[in-house]
Amino acid sequence: MLRPHPAVLRRLVDEYEALAAAEAARGPAELNPRAHDLAYTLCVSTGTRDVKRALEAAHQWLAAGPAPAREPVAPMAVPRMPATEPA
Repeated sequence: MLRPHPAVLRRLVDEYEALAAAEAARGPAELNPRAHDLAYTLCVSTGTRDVKRALEAAHQWLAAGPAPAREPVAPMAVPRMPATEPA
């Protein structure tokens, strides 16, 4: 699974948690559409369907540091069709 860049993931988590804290202080009457968008993006970025699980995964990934580098994959050889002579 592809992982988002740690800086991008950190920004998403920080912004979502700040908005969630502000909403908790104001109450659910003033739901922020940006918080909904951030929750969706966090879920997509972490491969989850629940923002709580997305935040847990994001915090684990950020605590673990960058993903290990992978060996480059050699391109596949594409077979060539034999040339045909015009009729």
